[in-house]
Amino acid sequence: MDAFTQEMQEKLLKEREELLRKLNAEEDNFRQEALAASGRDSSDLASDDAAYRKMEALNAMDAKRLKAIEGALKRISEGKYGICLQCGKKIPEGRLRAIPSAVLCIDCKTENEKLGV
Repeated sequence: MDAFTQEMQEKLLKEREELLRKLNAEEDNFRQEALAASGRDSSDLASDDAAYRKMEALNAMDAKRLKAIEGALKRISEGKYGICLQCGKKIPEGRLRAIPSAVLCIDCKTENEKLGV
């Protein structure tokens, strides 16, 4: 493994650890809020419902990010990290530094966005 890939692996592992810690903390907070909600009136519960939906949306985004990180770590272990999944060309280091879990080169990502993919 070259120095750049090792650097990206360390960065991805750190991001994964922080994300898992955040998700676990949010899950604990959600449980505590749910227990505390039993004694509230309907207007408080409506407000809580909006907060829960927002938290759920954020958790879904975090779960998607976690999946992308796991995928990048798998590609590193398989020796396929930094290769565009669409065209097979090398993804520039600058793009990977900005988005370590990137699976597409800039050209393919741009083309997919134009197509609405």
